[in-house]
Amino acid sequence: MKQNFISPGQWLVTTLILAISLGAYGCADTASVSEDVAAPLSNLTVTPGTLQPGFLANTTNYAVNAPTSATSVTVTAVPKDNAAIVTIDGFVTSQRSVTLGAPGSTKTILIVVETLNGLETTYAVTVTRLLSSDNDLSALTVTPGSLAPTFTSSTLDYTVNVATNITSMTVSATKSDPNAVMTGSLIAGAGVATGQATIALGGPGTATPVTITVTAPNSSAKTYNITVNRLSNDNNLSALSVTPGSLDPTFAANTLPYTVNVAIDVAEVTVTATKSDPNAVLSGSITDPGAGQATGQATIPLGGPGTPTPVSITVTSPNGSSKTYAITVNRAAPSSDNNLSALNLTPGSLDPTFAANTLLYMVNVATDVTDVTVTATKSDPNAVLSGSVADPGAGQATGQATIPLNGAGTPTSISITVTAPSGASHTYTVTVNRAAPSSDANLSALTVTGGPLIPDFAPNTTIYTLDVPSSVDSVTVSATKSDPNAVMSGDVTAGTGVPTGQESFPLVPLLPRTVSITVTAPNGDPKIYSVTITRALF
Repeated sequence: MKQNFISPGQWLVTTLILAISLGAYGCADTASVSEDVAAPLSNLTVTPGTLQPGFLANTTNYAVNAPTSATSVTVTAVPKDNAAIVTIDGFVTSQRSVTLGAPGSTKTILIVVETLNGLETTYAVTVTRLLSSDNDLSALTVTPGSLAPTFTSSTLDYTVNVATNITSMTVSATKSDPNAVMTGSLIAGAGVATGQATIALGGPGTATPVTITVTAPNSSAKTYNITVNRLSNDNNLSALSVTPGSLDPTFAANTLPYTVNVAIDVAEVTVTATKSDPNAVLSGSITDPGAGQATGQATIPLGGPGTPTPVSITVTSPNGSSKTYAITVNRAAPSSDNNLSALNLTPGSLDPTFAANTLLYMVNVATDVTDVTVTATKSDPNAVLSGSVADPGAGQATGQATIPLNGAGTPTSISITVTAPSGASHTYTVTVNRAAPSSDANLSALTVTGGPLIPDFAPNTTIYTLDVPSSVDSVTVSATKSDPNAVMSGDVTAGTGVPTGQESFPLVPLLPRTVSITVTAPNGDPKIYSVTITRALF
């Protein structure tokens, strides 16, 4: 029988055999493989842990990573030859618990198998006790206040709200593994489980960050974050506006009631409110824009014309105190303005000159004017035009129409009714007098080349003579109508609208040539002018 303990001499022999084996077969990081070992094992296990590489009878070197919590491992070695003797870590046994060193240390365990006929093989297992990866906190507390959410080791981010009068906070943190290291806002070295610090807070309404980093013995790290909100009591608005419209009185943070007057056609207003403290909360007519957002906005539908619409905005500070701002939006009642602000006719001019309260007018136009253009502007663009001028549309102030006139010498009546939004109406009337046709059948000028007329021209003188020397073999007669719309006919012609006619006439000595010109006035009255021209013989 072999002894239970290996003598120092046997240890020396075993060590020499291992050295010779490593020299013969080479050394790798995790294993040494022989083609055929003398005294093989049929199985080898280390608990807790896993052999690297997996067990093979001809592989004699192994590595095992044991967890940090393992202070020992159990080695079980089963020889192929049941009669062989197994020594584990110096003890004759097929199973043994071997004590490990501190985390991060390694221990080489030798397993020697010896057959009865003297054959021997040594297996080596290098066990590394891993460093701890525990970078958790087991406890985290704040005073005053409470963490939100409630502390768990896997939750990293927390919020604490404290009153505005709190200027500092005590934070305590306990490491799950005392050998981890705590840094950041709190400090605790390896072997010290708990760290504590008093954290100075920022001013009211500010957030103070607290960071706690836990670094495990294996260097893996985890950071816990606490945001400490020192709550503000600021429940003011820093700005308030209404569009369209303007606040009365002008906005001031401490003024709570306001009035805004808007036109009748305004059906809604946009209210914009800015919190003095972005972390306050808006409610009422304006929904809060969200934590940390300063400005909220809402579109408020108004009641019918002539009615008030209340708008209320409550500001609740982070510490819970509140203040309510109130706006009364007055939508104007329907206007009773049924006046025109301007009225004109083209061509022509009003008599008397236009005034909003004057309803009756007269305009005189020439006989050849067949239509007039009427332009009417409402004093209230939301009033409605009717009658001779159609309404231009809601909100449009000016309407225009072209009015055909009755025959020359007759009046044409134009009526323009203005109906206010309230329903009250005004009617303006313009009488356009188109002049009767002219009776002017006169000439305003009559000339003949070659000499002066006898007698001198006058519109009411219709008969003229002219003697020219024998050297003048032709003359040109020019005649201008007093009324351009008269018609010139006969030897010299000019139609309506053409003021002057002109013709040349050949002359024969001693044979008088009479030129006849008939002027017919627009009303049909005729007048005949005649000029007798005599050319001398010598």
